[in-house]
Amino acid sequence: MPDPSVASGAAAAAEAREAPPAAPVPGLAAGFPAQGREEWQRLVAAVLNKTRAEDARLDGPAAERALRRRLEGGLEVDALYLREDRPLGAPGAMPFTRGRSLRDATLPWDVRQLHDDPDPATTRAAVLDDLEHGVSSVWVHVGEDGVAADDLAEALAEVRLDLAPVAVSSTTDQVVAARALLDVAGDRPSCSVSLGLDPFGAAARLGRTPDLAPLAELARASAAREGWHAMTVDARVLHDAGASEVDALAVAVATGVAYLRHLEAEGIPAVQGFGQVELRVGATADQFLTAASLRALRRVWARVAEACGVPEPERGAFTHAVTSLRMFTREDPWVNVLRSTLAVFGASLGGADAITVLPYDTVSGLPERFGRRLARNTQILLADESNVGRVTDPGGGSWYLESLTDQVAAAVWARFQEVERAGGPVRALADGLLHEWVATATEARERDLATRRRPVTGVSMFPATGVTAPRRRTRTVLSTTDRALAPRRDATAYEMLRDRARALGDPVVHVRTLGTRRDFGARRAFVDNVLAAGGIRPTTEHAPVAVLASSKRAYADQAATAVADLRAEGVQRILLAGRARELGEDAHLVDGEIYDGMDVVAFLDGLLDGLGAPAAGTGDQR
Repeated sequence: MPDPSVASGAAAAAEAREAPPAAPVPGLAAGFPAQGREEWQRLVAAVLNKTRAEDARLDGPAAERALRRRLEGGLEVDALYLREDRPLGAPGAMPFTRGRSLRDATLPWDVRQLHDDPDPATTRAAVLDDLEHGVSSVWVHVGEDGVAADDLAEALAEVRLDLAPVAVSSTTDQVVAARALLDVAGDRPSCSVSLGLDPFGAAARLGRTPDLAPLAELARASAAREGWHAMTVDARVLHDAGASEVDALAVAVATGVAYLRHLEAEGIPAVQGFGQVELRVGATADQFLTAASLRALRRVWARVAEACGVPEPERGAFTHAVTSLRMFTREDPWVNVLRSTLAVFGASLGGADAITVLPYDTVSGLPERFGRRLARNTQILLADESNVGRVTDPGGGSWYLESLTDQVAAAVWARFQEVERAGGPVRALADGLLHEWVATATEARERDLATRRRPVTGVSMFPATGVTAPRRRTRTVLSTTDRALAPRRDATAYEMLRDRARALGDPVVHVRTLGTRRDFGARRAFVDNVLAAGGIRPTTEHAPVAVLASSKRAYADQAATAVADLRAEGVQRILLAGRARELGEDAHLVDGEIYDGMDVVAFLDGLLDGLGAPAAGTGDQR
């Protein structure tokens, strides 16, 4: 009998001889000359120089530098990235940039939902509802601002601990919370828990001195159980207080090292203590920075493990990403859903092991069922229907993401070394170094927020009018010292303006347009946007303050007459959309100007003062 493989091969060869040859597939770049960086720079310079004077024109390299964008923490983003041949590594191996392990496409990450309602019955029902609708693990916040430790057993009564991991956290009662979870877990052979010990993070949040003494006892109890974590280093404490991503991650690494040193002094070797540490980070709407931060954090933490003598297979960091409270807004909270979607995408891209989405209404108080549903479905839909979690490290090899990861890793390591030279995180906290870092980053960010160079959609840009924040049951406000690194959100300054405007009632400013819509359309929209950011309604009716909005040409023809008419109508203050110099010799006729790049917060504060609004209160600092 002839060999079937030979026969089939002969038949295929005969068919190939009879079939016409396939047409060649043209390359997408066929016929185009190869282009390099110099040619791209020349084209960019030609565009940028169109609006520049002859003596201010840019050459190619200068044009590229002009498009470079600077991020917090000393990071830079270029306008063009070209191919770089580099070793990418593999998941589950040094330097662990690409992940702790290969991703399971059926459960790409742990969908972890946060619960902090102090009513145990409410939390119990919410936990069960979440687990029945796609959540894979439960996170309960315990303490004065969450579930009481004595109520933890009731809150988790419906949870099958062999199926759903449970994590606890606390700012005020960490040790009590950890022991309460140990009591709930009992001697069940197959369950996974995270005790959430982070004495440094809690002390920084409250403005107190960290006490690392309880770590060893609970770490020993946790080490006896496979898959348990005793410590959760929470980088969100500094991040939510205003620190840059780089500084927050550097302090987190330094804190983890401090915990390992403490355990080693208590007789627990670093090899054993390393597996007890979980890293929790904030995920922001800057999806690529979020991804790069997670990738860089794993790389840096793996280097720490290597220095501690941890075997390579055990050097991967377990990372838990939580949507950043700092980016959440009270006003127009629906935009928080969009921000969270970007944050989850970035966390997935960066290979987070667990992800938590804060409910869209979390700023207003304790979330309700619909808010929790949106929170869990945001990541469930991304994972299951958009398939963003089916590939391990999908951004690996991207010239931009790899470059940004390198920058973040190098910057985090440098800052980590600064903390080490300062005596470690506890000493750096006591000496004010960390407060200095937070203050420096916050000052620069608030300048950008005030000028709207860093826009907050729905609040400082495109503010929603006639939309009130949802009413929710309020959380308990923790008692802190003046050294506390308390959370502060980006939208707070604008929300305080809205509060002042609401206290006034319905403050209005008259907007007088000149010429045709072609003249005033853009500036009218700009003025309306600025006023609405402070809760002030633009109107065409009479008001004590008026704004002229039009083009420079229309100002030249009609501004003087319009100002005279407004004065005759009793208008007390007249502002100009644009710069007063556009009026030439009539610049003195107006009392102020509204222009792009101005300090919008200061302007609106002064405007509300003039309208008689009450002084600003403390505002909502959540």
